[in-house]
Amino acid sequence: MGISLQKGQRINLQKNNGAVLNNICIGVNWGAIEHKGLFGKSTKEAVDLDASCILFDDNKNQLDLVYFRNLKSKDGAVKHSGDDLTGDIDGDDGLDNEIITVDFSKLNTGVTQIAFVLNSFRGHDFSTIPFASIRIYEGTPTKVNEVFATYNIAQDNAFAGHVSMVLGTFYQKNNEWKFNAIGEPTKDKRLQETIHTVQQKYL
Repeated sequence: MGISLQKGQRINLQKNNGAVLNNICIGVNWGAIEHKGLFGKSTKEAVDLDASCILFDDNKNQLDLVYFRNLKSKDGAVKHSGDDLTGDIDGDDGLDNEIITVDFSKLNTGVTQIAFVLNSFRGHDFSTIPFASIRIYEGTPTKVNEVFATYNIAQDNAFAGHVSMVLGTFYQKNNEWKFNAIGEPTKDKRLQETIHTVQQKYL
């Protein structure tokens, strides 16, 4: 595909050669907050961002939830790399701190909608984080083929004053998976609140 989506854009999960994408990753990379002290000394404050994936049926019923306390969906199609409690302490290493992978070929047939959300576990305002970026791409955590959506939540003023956001949703239409790049902050403070927002506004 070779594209970078804007908020609200929708795409088919199909390659240029007509093949359908089966493996998608959501990667989040962020840094710890640095506080300058007296005499030039500085300290680092850990930032705990949590990427989560919620699986729904046609009626917006939640079928499964993959997050830091449940690293694998019941059907094995969705996997979470594990909880990162600090972010990059020594500056941006360019690597994703948390990654969620989806293998569409293994999904339970009852799953027709998949949502990805991000929450700041300790309530750090996104604008206070030195860098925080999200990318949604085809491939594996060790081999990125094509990035088709990115969000820079630390630098985008739209995310200031917020601690949660909806990244996007995958949904089935005419037996094909499509992606809706939402990229919207929410007023929620906790994951369950964000899930409710997704059900009410984005499915």
